[in-house]
Amino acid sequence: MKTINRLSLLFGLMLSLSCNKILDVKPEEYIIVADDYYKTEEQLNAALRGAYAILADGTLYGGNMLGRLGLETDEGYESYGSDLATVGDYTVFASDSKILGYYRSVYRGINRANLLLESVDDPTIDIALAERNHIKGQALFLRGYYYLMLATRFGGVPVQLKATRSAKTEDLQIPRSSLKDVYQVVLNDLQAAADLLKPITQVTAGTIATKSAAWGILARTCLYMAGQPLNETARYAEAANWAKKVMETGQHDLNASYQQVFVNLATDKFDTKESIFEVDFWGNGTGIYTNTGGMVGRNNGISYPADDTNIGYSIGAIRPSAWLYEVYESTDLRRDWAIANYYYTGTPRVKTSYTGGTPFQRYCGKFRRESEVLLPKSTTSTPQNFPILRYSDVLLMYAEGINESLNGPNAEANEAINQVRRRGAGLPVNTPNAQVDVNNLLYDDFKAEIKEERARELCFEALRKSDLVRWGDFYNNMKFVLGQVPAGTSSYLVSARSYYGNAMPRDVVWPIPTYEMGVNRKLTQNVGW
Repeated sequence: MKTINRLSLLFGLMLSLSCNKILDVKPEEYIIVADDYYKTEEQLNAALRGAYAILADGTLYGGNMLGRLGLETDEGYESYGSDLATVGDYTVFASDSKILGYYRSVYRGINRANLLLESVDDPTIDIALAERNHIKGQALFLRGYYYLMLATRFGGVPVQLKATRSAKTEDLQIPRSSLKDVYQVVLNDLQAAADLLKPITQVTAGTIATKSAAWGILARTCLYMAGQPLNETARYAEAANWAKKVMETGQHDLNASYQQVFVNLATDKFDTKESIFEVDFWGNGTGIYTNTGGMVGRNNGISYPADDTNIGYSIGAIRPSAWLYEVYESTDLRRDWAIANYYYTGTPRVKTSYTGGTPFQRYCGKFRRESEVLLPKSTTSTPQNFPILRYSDVLLMYAEGINESLNGPNAEANEAINQVRRRGAGLPVNTPNAQVDVNNLLYDDFKAEIKEERARELCFEALRKSDLVRWGDFYNNMKFVLGQVPAGTSSYLVSARSYYGNAMPRDVVWPIPTYEMGVNRKLTQNVGW
């Protein structure tokens, strides 16, 4: 077993073309039984790549999180036929395979991080202190982020801070920790990581965890804890403080073009000023790149059939809601990028502008396969990276944290949200503009503006459901959008009515998977499931 695992890692090293690329290495479960496994810097880095690679798994950002898990909520809905009667349209069962895949993949990521953390401090490994610390910091960051992924979807879960080295049933009997305790693990790991990680100016890609990434995800975690169901409102000030640390580095700024942010993701151009942390996908699914691509644009792009052109196949799984379309002002350049204002029709296919109809028939336009430059374009995978944390999110988290903790915005909070609004209108980010700036708003109006601005800026980036849950808006917003769905029998309208009509108050969390309840007898089910 030890020899096989060592060969697996060496094979992964041979195929890895760049230290910035994440290549999933096998075996699938990545359970290492040898206590003395990692003995070199190269082995530590190979193990680190394995810990990152879980983010790109098809059950997570590599596939299902791109429109097949219902995370878009009031901003958009799942319209792909194979996901009907699943979590994809809020027909949720504890036996749902996508929910199980999410749960198991995230725990694989945690186990990989734990295995690495148990070896990284070995003094016999010949490695510079700065590199050892950076590897350790990345492992802590990933473990903390994986627990955040579990907490937002399931609530309290079993906490495992030691590696699982066997599949014995008795070793897997771990009760659920409280949601508060799981979040505390996230905070502990991310704060420890921030002390060890390099600043973003010392890495070459947004796919590598840095101090800015840790501080930004700490801000996000504090916002989640400040809202429902914990309602630890003192965390709002903490969120603002963590976001401010990112802002004060002087290493970040908004890209002058909102559209270019997503073109960069599609063309493997790193812009670490704007895109602080992203999931790495590359190649076109051929040769040694078979397992390195994802489905960004393929799942959540503008529908396009498989043909011999270079547009790129997309199933068009996500369509927007009328609410999202209407929340944009007509001068907001983000609207027609996030919500495509055209579709492909005819033979050969040509772009055709929408001239009427309903926004429910359109497609997510953020992740456009036509932006890709790598040829040939695959029908099964794409090289587009997916953003987990962008600087605009940091600015909006800061503005929200200030408004909540001070019971109203101050000048800095106004400037933070206004920078995002100015960029959306195609204006200079740092120049005040009375036509788009919001000023002199009181607490309630500013909070309402934050809620809408987060949708305008961050739609389809797998963040909206968590926002609605922490604000206590999930169920009411879903039923509001249901009331907007036009009458008709078109398949997309049937899908929209199903998606918004099926949502129930209990859907703020997913059920603990039935399979896991059978494996771990100490698990208890979420309320309502």
